[in-house]
Amino acid sequence: MRTLKPNNRLSQDQLIKNCKKKLPKAQAELYNRYSSVLFSVCLKYAPNYAEAEDILQDAFMTIFDKVSQYKNKGSFEGWLKRVVINTALQRYRKPGVFNLVNEENIKEVEVEIEEESIPLDFLLKIIQELPDRYRMVFNLYVMDGHSHKEISTLLTISQGTSKSNLARARGILKEKIEMSQFNPRSKSHIQ
Repeated sequence: MRTLKPNNRLSQDQLIKNCKKKLPKAQAELYNRYSSVLFSVCLKYAPNYAEAEDILQDAFMTIFDKVSQYKNKGSFEGWLKRVVINTALQRYRKPGVFNLVNEENIKEVEVEIEEESIPLDFLLKIIQELPDRYRMVFNLYVMDGHSHKEISTLLTISQGTSKSNLARARGILKEKIEMSQFNPRSKSHIQ
């Protein structure tokens, strides 16, 4: 007989074991326990809320199918996030989504903002509005800390394309921030 914690939640180890046995109650508990954290990861990669929901559902189908591959090494939550990121990347990894460019055309654009002056929901919104190819590279590089070499492998693009897409993403974000009400120098900020 399994041991329940006082709050009737399974331990993480027991939850994983039960999910490996494909027990529906364990799968439901896993979903309830981690869906909000994983949804925030989906929002980083999706262009909108509905796409993020689709990515989350696809990711959980993969998680339930592949949980037996988790070997209790490293963080389980980290493993779940990796599945979500891979699901998002597969969704947008299509021929022609990423532009090929020459490295000579790349202009690094620095986006300098005061983090406290711009609401997080606004930043998330403008990141979500980026074209897929720019948003993916931006999130992988800035948010997740991948190198251009790693990104080129994950997205099957050249390192130059990764650098270019990052520069373009930063340029678009900088322009949107400069034109927003959160920039003290923008016209929309002056009343």
